[in-house]
Amino acid sequence: MFRPLPLVVAALVAGLLVLGGLTPGEAQIASPVSYSQRLTQTRADLERLLQRLVGMARADQYEHGVSPDFARAEMSYIQRRLDEGDFHVGDRVLITVEDPEPPAAVSASAAGRSTEQQLSDTFTVGPAQELSLPQVGVVSLHGVLRSELEQRLAQDIGRYIRDPVVHARPLVGLAVTGELTRPGYYSVPADAVIPAVLMAAGGTTHDAKLNSLKIQRNGTTIWQGDALRRAIAGGSTVDDLELRPGDAIVVPRRGSIGSLYGPAQLFAVLLGIPVTIYTLTRIF
Repeated sequence: MFRPLPLVVAALVAGLLVLGGLTPGEAQIASPVSYSQRLTQTRADLERLLQRLVGMARADQYEHGVSPDFARAEMSYIQRRLDEGDFHVGDRVLITVEDPEPPAAVSASAAGRSTEQQLSDTFTVGPAQELSLPQVGVVSLHGVLRSELEQRLAQDIGRYIRDPVVHARPLVGLAVTGELTRPGYYSVPADAVIPAVLMAAGGTTHDAKLNSLKIQRNGTTIWQGDALRRAIAGGSTVDDLELRPGDAIVVPRRGSIGSLYGPAQLFAVLLGIPVTIYTLTRIF
């Protein structure tokens, strides 16, 4: 099942697929596993999936479209999540804290910034997989899944605020470079799809070579070609692709103006305001 996308993002997905020689239907068939629900899976969900994959890995043939090798790779990925959690050094977390019973007699100007206001900010995961929060101190995220993040934060913040309402969204800092309107370094939600990340950078220019889109880590290409196009078609997110802070999405420049000018120019014109709205709605 594909992740619902705004019209412009869907158009960019379709463009990437056509340029790569894959139709959306073919790409959906080629992708053996839907990634759209990974971020919402609980620990119990992952443990049940892990047990299913154990059986698939032991089989000598494809089962439900999944090869034994793919099942083993998924087992390793899921076990690592269960053991280490979903948070890595350099990840950013957007937190909003509400006090269900704010003191009516004390104004914010008289009392200064409240604990809730100090905690409502974006924080960076430290070297020990921890967040350092004002008034609260160090909150360890080692072994914490994204589905467990708000509960964990509420537990620690609850020592200082009675029954706090905590909203949290993890962000990942990525370099978005090459033929883009606004290349740069962007902190995006971990559940953002790649077309939305490109849109956050203003969209591609008319010189973009979309069929050569690639993702690099420390100068080494980790995603490219048909594998990347299939992942995009399947709605794979930043987290599904296992991207980490500092990874780079690179849009190369094509050699000469050709048939790509039309769709690339259209994307560049359409992107902008809708992109900002989409990115922010993914965070909140």
